[in-house]
Amino acid sequence: MIPLAFLSLLLHVSASSSFAAASDSTYNTFLQCMQRNTKALPSQLSSIIYSQTNPSYTSVLRAYIRNARFNTTSTNKPLLIITPTTESHISATVLCAKTLGLRIKTRSGGHDYAGLSYTSGVPFVIIDMFNLRSVTVDLADQSAWIQTGATLGELYHNIWKKSKALGFPAGVCPTVGAGGHLSGGGYGNMIRKYGLAVDHVVDAKIVDAKGNVLDRKAMGEDLFWAIRGGGGASFGVILAYKLKLVPVPDIVTVFKAQRTLDNVNDKMTDFVYQWQQAAPTTNDGLFMRMLIQPVTSKASKGQKTVRVTINALYLGKADELVSFLAKDFPLLGLKKENCTELSWIDSVLWWANYDNGTSPDALLDRDPNSAIFGTRKSDYVQNPISKDGLEWIWKKMMELGKVGLVFNPYGGRMNQVPESATPFPHRAGNLFKIQYSISWKEPGPEADNNFTTQIRRLFSYMTPFVSKNPRSAFLNYRDIDIGVNHFGPNSYEEGKVYGVRYFGAANFDRLVKVKTAVDPENFFKSEQSIPTLPNKA
Repeated sequence: MIPLAFLSLLLHVSASSSFAAASDSTYNTFLQCMQRNTKALPSQLSSIIYSQTNPSYTSVLRAYIRNARFNTTSTNKPLLIITPTTESHISATVLCAKTLGLRIKTRSGGHDYAGLSYTSGVPFVIIDMFNLRSVTVDLADQSAWIQTGATLGELYHNIWKKSKALGFPAGVCPTVGAGGHLSGGGYGNMIRKYGLAVDHVVDAKIVDAKGNVLDRKAMGEDLFWAIRGGGGASFGVILAYKLKLVPVPDIVTVFKAQRTLDNVNDKMTDFVYQWQQAAPTTNDGLFMRMLIQPVTSKASKGQKTVRVTINALYLGKADELVSFLAKDFPLLGLKKENCTELSWIDSVLWWANYDNGTSPDALLDRDPNSAIFGTRKSDYVQNPISKDGLEWIWKKMMELGKVGLVFNPYGGRMNQVPESATPFPHRAGNLFKIQYSISWKEPGPEADNNFTTQIRRLFSYMTPFVSKNPRSAFLNYRDIDIGVNHFGPNSYEEGKVYGVRYFGAANFDRLVKVKTAVDPENFFKSEQSIPTLPNKA
């Protein structure tokens, strides 16, 4: 009698061998198809296509996996990884994937929390954009073309090399890929002054379902609207965006402040309550992100407490900041000695937790092969949470043990842009966005279940305090707990469940119409993608 463990191993090896054989077979057919569509030599194409038996396959796949939850032996892997170096490679990949009946996943940086750019429930290939990462800054019209495989760090570095008076309002993590960040909305610490990253996109290039390369004029205004916050992967493969840069002052100011629940002098609940009043309404040049974490208390002999930390950027000098915050946020008690004045590019490094004096060249580090176990969720708050409500939240956070909250204030420019201007609808009426955050080091399904259960419980506890009808969510914190979580929507009605939460009802309907017009066969289909309209024939 064969031991069960050995039988299981045999089955696993057999399945692995089968997948590898399928990968090799697909590779040969795919390579021939790519040759026909690009007229390139096999040697030119073989260096950009990786099957599962290629010695470099695993390292290429892992290089941009940022969430270790999706880097296990049981995670479905792509049959092929295509690493294009030209636009023609992408057009050919689209045509060949259609011919072979394979789905496409496009990966620009791998920061997607649900791993949807490199996992799938059906046979698929990855287009990994890391070779297409040029950034071209034009000072004459204060713009930049950025290929979608570039990171935000590379964008900021290239701007800095050309001008010390220009910046761009995007995310604070330098290793985030531009493609996913921009197509999903994109926000950062200048959101209250300049709005979202997509509010500054003036042109784009995309490969559509027919393999055509289209710019803004060729794609038309409807598709151009859709890929500025509606998620690019539902409509094609986005090659590049043209960005309008924004002015930044010679000197900006940053500061950090902390309070803890167990220190009676901190008045932490009052502090957070007052932050809700001040952060969305104060000077538009100030962004005060608040992190709220359960921690072990030093003052209470190892008991749990809650700590809040504010990280802030002000587009101006410290004296101005201290002056208006004394009136807007008196419980902060900010003094000039609490502040650091520096250049905008140095503030980018500060936000990325680099030491003062670090060269901006550090922003070019793409940080390969680093991944954590984690998951995220999102909410929007439209009315201040009461002090009693906050106290109840602290209690629940300490009971759960590890889930943190990040409050990102809105107001300012976000109140001035209509929700229909881009697919991203969460504008006026929102005081701040919540990110639920939990990370862990322990591998395995038991840890995964434990920590994902914690974040789901806190999310449930927060229901009375957040937006309703719908309970809104942020596309770039993709949440597969919303609606269907299998491979793609089967119907418009299924897509509406998550679509209305990400985009609002009107924007979702417009996205569906665009999708139906540009990809009627729904080739660019994936988990939580935009569905097509029902066929009435």
